[in-house]
Amino acid sequence: MSQNTFKKKIQQGASPKGNGKNIFTMIEEKLNVTGILGEGVPVHFAPPFFFAAFLALIYIWSNHRADNMIRKIEKLQQEVEDVRADVTTLEAEFMLSSKQSEVAKKIAPLGIVEIEEPPIKIIVD
Repeated sequence: MSQNTFKKKIQQGASPKGNGKNIFTMIEEKLNVTGILGEGVPVHFAPPFFFAAFLALIYIWSNHRADNMIRKIEKLQQEVEDVRADVTTLEAEFMLSSKQSEVAKKIAPLGIVEIEEPPIKIIVD
């Protein structure tokens, strides 16, 4: 049978996974955040930070979309005003060209003349 022995104690600062290189240790090495945050990066603040960053991105996206929508609405309103002006002009021209005197002027070259006397009503018994 084997004997009971004590486990080796883990040294202070050594990681149990081997080389100890994960994303947070790389952040600590590159940014030297120990002066700001103390010992290590507080991982428990990561989810609220990412959630706030996500909300900020949604806010920026919605403002950008709203600005684009306002620009499109203004452009379409300008087009509607232009078309309304065109319709008014065309209606006025049509009303002028459909007058009896204007129609008579247009058909005069064809040899058709306007009747001077009123039409005769035919009554059948």
